[in-house]
Amino acid sequence: MTNTELFCIGCGAKLQTVDPTKAGYLPAATLAKADPEADLYCQRCFRLRHYNEVADVELTDDDFLRLLNTLGQSEALIVNVVDIFDFNGSVIPGLHRFVGDNPVVLVGNKADVLPKSINPRRVTTWLTQAAHAQGLRPVRTILASAKKGTAVDDLLEVIEKERAGRDVYVVGVTNTGKSTLINRIISQLTGVRDLITTSKFPGTTLDRIQIPLDDGHFLIDTPGIIHRNQMAHVIDPRDLNLVAPTKPIRPTVFQLNPGQTVFLAGLARFDFLRGKKSGFTFYCDNQLLLHRTKLENADAFYAKHKGGLLTPPRPGADFPPLARFEFTAKEKSDLVFAGLGWVVVPAGQTVAGYAPQGVDVLMRKALI
Repeated sequence: MTNTELFCIGCGAKLQTVDPTKAGYLPAATLAKADPEADLYCQRCFRLRHYNEVADVELTDDDFLRLLNTLGQSEALIVNVVDIFDFNGSVIPGLHRFVGDNPVVLVGNKADVLPKSINPRRVTTWLTQAAHAQGLRPVRTILASAKKGTAVDDLLEVIEKERAGRDVYVVGVTNTGKSTLINRIISQLTGVRDLITTSKFPGTTLDRIQIPLDDGHFLIDTPGIIHRNQMAHVIDPRDLNLVAPTKPIRPTVFQLNPGQTVFLAGLARFDFLRGKKSGFTFYCDNQLLLHRTKLENADAFYAKHKGGLLTPPRPGADFPPLARFEFTAKEKSDLVFAGLGWVVVPAGQTVAGYAPQGVDVLMRKALI
């Protein structure tokens, strides 16, 4: 191959062989065997054309600002996909300032792993209120499961109604399941037997893929925004299944006295500081190790067993120190470890939650 710069015919990105998460990636072996005169596709576009897979690419800060400015300059419906288990880590910072007068439909993904005892209406209400606190005013909030296809038909009906003949931008940070949702929508719109072709689904620019709608407008998939304050970004990729449940969560109840601690593997910590002996219900991935110990020994226990008994994190991993947050529940509340799960705290109890620095710990009105 020559040193001439090569570009993907599908999305226009300059081809590169270094970083699979960046735009234009193509394995070096594939590029070396390619005919310089032939049309070349990056790995992302190849998978899109042949396997109906839409993969995220990482944006730079400049790309991010350019994308957000595009939203405000277009007359469009904005579909914002968030992770029910990590709202704070999956909300796009400052999105409300960029959407302008465009309506927003909020999609809470991963509803299929919610505990069966939870009331979907309460989750919908909470998501809407959490969006309001971020300055967003969604016209509709929908709980969906991209993996199972739950409520995708309902979402398409809402999109058709709310877009009012306009384009639709689907936006979200990485790890929310946005691409899985887009792939599900593609299957619904085109039929599962149809392959995506370049002519039907042109990647017109580096940062978006356009899916044609019946009236000549487009549903536009945008790259996932990188949000660094996610639990998924501080653990080994091999352990992502422990912070991204795939099956309905089963609660675990601990009867605790003040002065007791429960570790959520080595990823987070819950301290019962003051109050009456009570039951605390933990909602997290069913495979995640929960370990109870005495508060007075908790620091030493964590230092000794992190990466061993308390795994993840894995031994020797570059894992951030845990930051402490203290709360007193004025009513029955959930202490939320963003992206990991939550603990139901009875009214009147004082507790502390620890999570890796940068990952949110917060308290909300109990969902159950």
